[in-house]
Amino acid sequence: MRHLLKRSGLSAAMLAILLAGCNVGPKYTKPNYPAPPAFRGADDTAVSSDTQNSLGDQQWSQVFQEPELQELLHKALASNYDVRIAAQRILEQQSQVQITRSQQFPTVSLGGLGLGADIPSLNSTIAMPLVEGSLNISAAWNPDFWGFYRKQTQAARDQLLAQTWAQRAVRLTLVQQVAAVYLQLRALDSQLAVVKKTVKVRQDSLDLTKKLESGGAAPLSDVRNSEELVYTATSKIPQLEQQIQQQENALHLLLGENPGPITRAAAHTLTPPPQDLPTGLPSQLLARRPDIEEAEAQLQAANANIGVARAQFFPQLSLSASAGVGGNSFPSIFSTGSRAIYGIGQLAQPIFEGGKLRGQLNLSKEQEQEMLLSYQKTVIGAFRDVSNALIALNKQRANRIEQEKLVAAAQDATRLARINYHGGASSYIDVLTSDSILLAAQLNLVSAQQDEALAMVQLYGALGGGWN
Repeated sequence: MRHLLKRSGLSAAMLAILLAGCNVGPKYTKPNYPAPPAFRGADDTAVSSDTQNSLGDQQWSQVFQEPELQELLHKALASNYDVRIAAQRILEQQSQVQITRSQQFPTVSLGGLGLGADIPSLNSTIAMPLVEGSLNISAAWNPDFWGFYRKQTQAARDQLLAQTWAQRAVRLTLVQQVAAVYLQLRALDSQLAVVKKTVKVRQDSLDLTKKLESGGAAPLSDVRNSEELVYTATSKIPQLEQQIQQQENALHLLLGENPGPITRAAAHTLTPPPQDLPTGLPSQLLARRPDIEEAEAQLQAANANIGVARAQFFPQLSLSASAGVGGNSFPSIFSTGSRAIYGIGQLAQPIFEGGKLRGQLNLSKEQEQEMLLSYQKTVIGAFRDVSNALIALNKQRANRIEQEKLVAAAQDATRLARINYHGGASSYIDVLTSDSILLAAQLNLVSAQQDEALAMVQLYGALGGGWN
């Protein structure tokens, strides 16, 4: 007797292990991708040598400290449609996980049937009303011996994780977009201010030239050349106003709002980015960029799907049971003799399916390899993004410095040309040439300041900042 109990206990333990632990899928191994020792472009004075900290670890409120920009970012993160759509996809995938996981559990259903008739007007010979009824309960379960449903659930959870990281990637992109559009808008404001100031200076010069021409001290050609300067500047105003209004509309779209103006302070020069921006180590980027994490979650889901395909090679057991009562009258439905109980068990083993199962397994393996390549491509792209941003930041800083020198030289050249002209030492052509060079240099300086600021935004996003 003791021997039988021992054997039965051993069998029960083995069955429990089969039910809970059989898993034919491969174990996931995190891919090991070699990171470069340093970011290309980080050996310049534009960044800090601090390898412990990174610009990407800072909150966006610490990086973008303009109150106007911070208010815009708050609005965008709360109302942007892309962020809300990404959040909705997370909720959808949560429901999908719940649906997939439900396959691991038994299903129970309750049903009944009732039929009655009482028609005394027909003078029937039936002594009592006709009554027919039944009540039954049924249950079904497919034991998950080989982890078929568990692997499906794991794949669904990995997809949920991927959607979560995708939403964070959308937030990162949104922070970059709002900051970039805001800086471009500020730059357009500055360019418009430069042009309006230039128009005023040139209009004053035109008025003076007209007085000189009316007094016979200047030819009519000088008046025409002066008018050319004025109209060249005034023609730029509607172009800049068009770009400003379109940028405002683009910013409202990011905020999830209808087109309209953006309230902001008066135009002023964009502040250059700090000189000592820390980048951290390239290896830290793998755990900070949400697109890399999303790619790895997709790889994990593909790995789980291999287990789903392998499990289909093994026998699938289905169990069902049903119990019910019935009778030809309502009182007899629940009588002792009306009960019926039965159970069914079915075991199915695939033998020949024309290569379908092998094809499904091969397909899942190839899809995992595709996800692995996508992961590696995403990692390489992340290193490229940081390098490009560093190169842009360094070169745009150098460009901005040279543009500042050019503006200073052009301003002095224009001042001397006007002095020489009014002193009769040169023609108005010299004023025309130097003044045209000055306006172009001033507009190019604003563009250089904008590009340098945008390079810092690009670097912040490339390092994975802005999503948390």
